[in-house]
Amino acid sequence: MSRRKDRERISAMKRLNPDYPGFRGVSSEPAQTGGTPLATAICSNCGRRRNVPLGIVLEQNDSFVCLSCQEETSST
Repeated sequence: MSRRKDRERISAMKRLNPDYPGFRGVSSEPAQTGGTPLATAICSNCGRRRNVPLGIVLEQNDSFVCLSCQEETSST
């Protein structure tokens, strides 16, 4: 984009929201805290890798079945 278009876009954003501070860089973005820690598990049915909560990986280590496979088996 050109500088003119960038300036027009920013001024439009400020008109819509006067409190908009503008982009302040990655270091000033709010951190994504909270949430559950995730780990990678491989589905024993389809072999796909899935990001699941760490507790599930520890419980179902080699017998993990992803939600997609669980829905397929329950619908048939």
